[in-house]
Amino acid sequence: MKLFGREFPLPGSRRGRIVLGVALLAGGILGFLPILGFWMVPLGLLVLSVDSPLVRRWRRRVETRFARWRRSRRSGAK
Repeated sequence: MKLFGREFPLPGSRRGRIVLGVALLAGGILGFLPILGFWMVPLGLLVLSVDSPLVRRWRRRVETRFARWRRSRRSGAK
């Protein structure tokens, strides 16, 4: 998985990716605890988007909206 120009390895099996994504989501829900954090929720959704069409669709919409917003900010700044 590429994120912010860096590549991160994911488990090779579909089952492993789903377990990892669900574990990250569960840890993110418990983000008020000292070791866990709310940063785990978006990361879990990214991992799940590899195998889940529903989450993948949501991620693509967010990426498109962010790209449009970023493009409009760059063109408006000149």
